[in-house]
Amino acid sequence: MTTIPTIGTVLVDFWANWCGPCVMLSPILEEIISEQKNINLIKIDVESEPDLALKYSVTSLPTVIVLKNGQITSVLTGSRPKSEYLKALG
Repeated sequence: MTTIPTIGTVLVDFWANWCGPCVMLSPILEEIISEQKNINLIKIDVESEPDLALKYSVTSLPTVIVLKNGQITSVLTGSRPKSEYLKALG
């Protein structure tokens, strides 16, 4: 099982390889973390780790959860523009 860090800011991307919007979102998230070095990206394949998806109440894909020091600060479902993820990061 993937371990999600509880320190710092983390984008947790719940995705599946059969999900078209998930595949389209991936480069946007990669771009964000390349621009903001203090953010970690954890990708969770819901097919491989259904227990984590259940733990975080993921019911649609893609779902991106923003965690700051282990606390959920934002949940974004569906593919969104880069600006919305940046806004959620604060």
